[in-house]
Amino acid sequence: MVMMLSGCTVSFKMNGASIDYQKIHTIFIADFPNLAPLVYPPLSSNLSEGIRDVFQRQTRLQQSRGTGDLELEGEITGYEITPMAISADSYAAETKLTMTIRVRFTNNISPDESFEKTYSAYQTFDSSRMLNDVQEELCVVMVKEISDQIFNDTVAKW
Repeated sequence: MVMMLSGCTVSFKMNGASIDYQKIHTIFIADFPNLAPLVYPPLSSNLSEGIRDVFQRQTRLQQSRGTGDLELEGEITGYEITPMAISADSYAAETKLTMTIRVRFTNNISPDESFEKTYSAYQTFDSSRMLNDVQEELCVVMVKEISDQIFNDTVAKW
């Protein structure tokens, strides 16, 4: 009976990460260049740092400067504004800002878990406001959303 119970373990993690730290120790997160036609200069560094921050806060993985047990790379492929709701005077009442990125995840310990996937997030804002006035705050929300999606798909397995 003791032999059976000693072989069973239950693991509950508040951050949702399901990482075998016995096998996986490091992660490499490359910079995400902005290849979108519309460029917001700080977006590339904000996204790269946002993704690194999520993994640093929610895992014990050491971030490496080269190859790692886990590797994340990709690029920003879309950053666009689209008119949304039309008001009575035929002008857009709301505008949608959308960010799209392509991610390549490589798991060098379990290669079958590697994937390439596109992520996107959007935020709407009142069309009476200029994009320059709301862009920074909207990008913070979208970077957090995409970083969380990447974290969930790579190590949380949700």
